[in-house]
Amino acid sequence: MKAAIIGGGVIGGGWAARFLLNGWDVVVYDPDPEAERKIGEVLANARRALPALYDTALPFEGTLRFTADLAEACAGADWVQESVPERLDIKHRVHAELTALSPAEAVIGSSTSGFKPSELTAEGARVIVAHPFNPVYLLPLIELVGDTDHCARAATLLRDIGMYPLYVRKEIDAHIADRFLEAVWREALWLVKDGIATTEEIDEAIRMGFGLRWAQMGLFETYRVAGGEAGMKHFMAQFGPCLTWPWTKLMDVPEFTDELVDLIAGQSDAQSGHMSIRALERLRDDNLVGIMRALKHSGSGAGGVVARHEATLPKTTQPVTQDRQVPQIWTDYNGHMNEAHFLETGSKATDRFMEMVGADADYIAGGLSYFTVENHVRYLDEVHAGDRLRAETRLLSGEGKKLHLFHTLLRGDGTAVATVESLLLHVDLATRKSCLPGDAVARALAAMTKTLAGLPMPEGAGKVGR
Repeated sequence: MKAAIIGGGVIGGGWAARFLLNGWDVVVYDPDPEAERKIGEVLANARRALPALYDTALPFEGTLRFTADLAEACAGADWVQESVPERLDIKHRVHAELTALSPAEAVIGSSTSGFKPSELTAEGARVIVAHPFNPVYLLPLIELVGDTDHCARAATLLRDIGMYPLYVRKEIDAHIADRFLEAVWREALWLVKDGIATTEEIDEAIRMGFGLRWAQMGLFETYRVAGGEAGMKHFMAQFGPCLTWPWTKLMDVPEFTDELVDLIAGQSDAQSGHMSIRALERLRDDNLVGIMRALKHSGSGAGGVVARHEATLPKTTQPVTQDRQVPQIWTDYNGHMNEAHFLETGSKATDRFMEMVGADADYIAGGLSYFTVENHVRYLDEVHAGDRLRAETRLLSGEGKKLHLFHTLLRGDGTAVATVESLLLHVDLATRKSCLPGDAVARALAAMTKTLAGLPMPEGAGKVGR
């Protein structure tokens, strides 16, 4: 698959990273002589952040090329994404060229945050709105507006790279999400102008409260919960009258004077000026990874999108039971992976091994599983954020009720960094007592035991079950 990225700024660079890290070949067209450097910096942050969302390895990266020839960029492309400045005359000129140069079945998307499809296609171009959110390589939402069939093709491709396409049923200025953002932005301008709050205090109100709540429930579901057992109807009856109260100035926009701009810029410098933009991006990415991994565990919000995408990624086979990148949030104050995550990796390797022998989710739903009764961890070397970490699992014994496993954890360069030896008992989930495994699982373990017969015990094994 090939993506052509037209315009390599912040958004274009994010698009390039999202496609590239999902195995697509990417060609970037941008006359800016600094485009290659800028996209390289965005890509470095994306390589650090995106794989940390997943416990299964992403596809191998595609190829990245830069070209000064628009026809070369569009040739053979499956997706062409325009991210040029928000001027309609520029977009009309670019879209006319993209329509002429791109394959007939290619998706041609515009990153526009405000223009409607009818405005973009007024001069005959074949284009839809495909509006992303920064950072494009992490946030899944893409607003699609335009021709139904064109948007449907786009949605299929977007899901394949781990994104969440939201089809906007009727075109409107600024689509859906940016209309909310604009309303909040206007109210924030008044709060600063009137001296009620600083930029930092407004940001704290969002990130310490409803921002986290919105991340996993959105607006209406949040209010439904606020209604208690009586639900949304009770909430509407209780708080509906507030809509007539003078709580906001949403339709009364302050004049954008030099004084107001200076006031906001000064407060923002005081709030965040001690950090570079790249450092702020890395801080943002680490926070998003932590939030989205937590949401992935419950399948909520953006984490549910990650979980569904992860389920489509190829699974490893024996003896490799884990293959992943170490996320930043796994490191401690010493700068290396915390000891708890060595055990967590061993636990996930055990889960994968259970799946391989048939003790999978359906087996557990049927009332049988294995419970860990003992672990022994040996720490052999350091692991740092960004390192590739894989687990190779050896079955030591699978007879009767016991399952005895030995996981060797290896860094990407092949160095053994830890071993995790685990003893498990097969359990009837109804009685919570040990029992023999089902026939299919027992046969799979017996066959694997026969294959491994005669091999010496791995170094360091034999610490559990004595």
